[in-house]
Amino acid sequence: MNETSDAQGLDRFLRWTEIDGDLDSCDPDRARIIKAMRMAFATGDELRAERWEDPAGVDVFEDIPYAQDGLRGHLLDLYLPHDARLRGGHVTPVYVDIHGGGFVYGYKELNRNFCTHLAAQGVAVFSLNYRPAPQADFRGQLEDIATAMTWIAGHIGDYPVDGSGVFVTGDSAGGCLALFACLCARNPEFAASLGLQWPALPVKGAVFESGVFEVAGYADGRREGFEGGDIRNIIGPDFFAVLRQAGAERLTCDALAALDVPPMMFVTSGDDFIQSETLAFAAALARLHKPFELYDWPIAKTQALGHVFPVCMTWLDESQEVLERMATFACRYA
Repeated sequence: MNETSDAQGLDRFLRWTEIDGDLDSCDPDRARIIKAMRMAFATGDELRAERWEDPAGVDVFEDIPYAQDGLRGHLLDLYLPHDARLRGGHVTPVYVDIHGGGFVYGYKELNRNFCTHLAAQGVAVFSLNYRPAPQADFRGQLEDIATAMTWIAGHIGDYPVDGSGVFVTGDSAGGCLALFACLCARNPEFAASLGLQWPALPVKGAVFESGVFEVAGYADGRREGFEGGDIRNIIGPDFFAVLRQAGAERLTCDALAALDVPPMMFVTSGDDFIQSETLAFAAALARLHKPFELYDWPIAKTQALGHVFPVCMTWLDESQEVLERMATFACRYA
């Protein structure tokens, strides 16, 4: 389907996402739906892409393979404050970023602007690719993240950063994957319930921007999905099969919060269409008296922030505050 993309001039989006190049083996109706969803996301991101830039003082190591199979979905970047390289030491906190995109859209380039601006705050950032649906299901995406974490565990000592552990961060669907990465890293039995083995890389904390947290409904079929649409019509009825395997009763916010979780920071806003999911998970942690920070920006009638605003609009004052708070959070729990 690449010829179609080229003919329509859609190759301009390929810098940060698939459009239809991985849909040839997909059911035609599902391929049409996935392409339409990717196009809608890409058109919105294109408007903001003109503001994307790497800030001064950040060194970029890009397209590092974390698996030796030649797949774009198995590459990562490292964004490192240049000052950390000048000073030498191994004290710079490390974030691992998992991008969002409804499980079907985007590669690490989508979040490069966010990650480099986070690195400009004085932290190192590994930014991961994972295979988007339909290339992989939810379990396959978690396997990709586990493989990337294994690579990081084996190479973190090669860089002037704190090698004693990492902080994970993710936005929207990437927030869901980041949450599961946290839980698998700190709860081997939970990882085993998903059929996963997780590397011994400590996760010290997590930051979520407009994360997806209410996943139990995906396990038992009750949840319709984003904005009222049935996400299973987009990514297929079996995408969340591994959640059915784990059992819906183990995937409620209360059940997940009861596991061993690191300190967490949540970011949302009054016009985030899944704001309630952030509040639900934060409330679950609060009932258990577990440490977290919640930043829920109120919205005036003349203002708009929206979904994942710190990631897609780093130039806003509110986003700059989030980036500063993320750096402070990492230093606090390092």
